[in-house]
Amino acid sequence: MLKEFINFIKRGNVLDMAIGIVIGMAFGAVVKSFVDNILMPPIGLLLGGTDFTNLFIVLKPGDPPGPYPTLEAAREAGAVVWSIGLFINAVVNFLIIALAVFLVVKAVSPLFKKKEEKPAAPPEPPEEIKLLREIRDALKNR
Repeated sequence: MLKEFINFIKRGNVLDMAIGIVIGMAFGAVVKSFVDNILMPPIGLLLGGTDFTNLFIVLKPGDPPGPYPTLEAAREAGAVVWSIGLFINAVVNFLIIALAVFLVVKAVSPLFKKKEEKPAAPPEPPEEIKLLREIRDALKNR
């Protein structure tokens, strides 16, 4: 079993997969920063100064009871909350990453398509077959 594991690790695919995961995590962090710090503040401003990170609904107040100015304050008080703003940010992150992956796959997929091959002409029959056909045709014509 150890030998199988070592052979698995030695294959290039594992290294490629690890590199892909690391780059994907870094890309996710960049997209999250873009959404949280660049995209959502102007959208919140357009919607009347809403800070999406502090958009939440209190399901059960904590001690002391609300209203709570921030999500962090509600959580520190032990309130049970729906973090709608964080969910919206996560959905926007997902959509941006999905769009980026779609564009990359769309750009790269033509490189991997096989060129349509025209059907090859049937191979030339061997010399014996040609000779047998000539003999057959000669016998028919008698």
